[in-house]
Amino acid sequence: MAALGWLTPRRRSATARSVLAGEAAAEAARKTSQQLELEREAAAAAEPAEPEFPVVGDVHAAAFFDLDNTVMQGAAIFHFGRGLYKRKFFQRRELARFAWQQAWFRLAGVEDPEHMQDARDSALSIVKGHRVSELMSIGEEIYDEYMADRIWPGTRALAQAHLDAGQKVWLVTAAPVETATIIARRLGLTGALGTVAESVDGVYTGKLVGEPLHGPAKAEAVRALAAAEGLDLNRCAAYSDSHNDIPMLSLVGHPYAINPDTKLRKYAKAREWRLRDYRTGRKAAKVGIPAAAGVGALAGGTAAAVALHRRRR
Repeated sequence: MAALGWLTPRRRSATARSVLAGEAAAEAARKTSQQLELEREAAAAAEPAEPEFPVVGDVHAAAFFDLDNTVMQGAAIFHFGRGLYKRKFFQRRELARFAWQQAWFRLAGVEDPEHMQDARDSALSIVKGHRVSELMSIGEEIYDEYMADRIWPGTRALAQAHLDAGQKVWLVTAAPVETATIIARRLGLTGALGTVAESVDGVYTGKLVGEPLHGPAKAEAVRALAAAEGLDLNRCAAYSDSHNDIPMLSLVGHPYAINPDTKLRKYAKAREWRLRDYRTGRKAAKVGIPAAAGVGALAGGTAAAVALHRRRR
């Protein structure tokens, strides 16, 4: 208080009270902070911890990933077609057809059964008479040329989390099983379920074995694989962008909507499924058209845009 000697008694008293009030407030704040920290620690200890997912070491759990627009941007069959065109498996007219289908896929952001079937028919006619081993070898090259840079890093990280937990991870796709197997191997996944093209003595016949692995067929494939592998589907996870895969997503205990189309987003939100969207902008604003397709692809992309605009009005 000696430093306050020059002040009048009244001012000296007021200043002393201010100092006392400040010190008291600071001490009270420190004690309150300590008390709040203790309360937070007690509350955290009382709350049940969020279960770890995926669970490390759970051998009865696995993950099932759709491929097109879930793991990879665009459709694998279209990228495969571009690679075959580059190797002169077919003519420019057919490439324009592939480009139109790819443009529609990118605009709509969903799997249209008619367009997907048309794409598969085109691919089957192209590979007819070729050896399976030849297409597998070419598929490895096509992956490096057209697919490797289109893998969604976010989805790749989800798959890796399951692998790191010691779980098996499978692709489940309507794409040819050979193409799906190449992608699964390149990503370090366990394997792939895909559409099977008929072959005799190692040569493609141009026909399918059964139907494309699409919609409910995916769910049946996952169910069959789970039974064979001894998996508990309630502990498994499934990932897809398309409402067509709701049967597969509904089959597991941990469904994820990845880059979801409108119908799947609405369905997933209503059921509080987890959603992840790795797209940087609205997919309809960005139409990927192979440069080699030329005017035919541009015309197809324009027609797709007009048709889609009319459909949404």
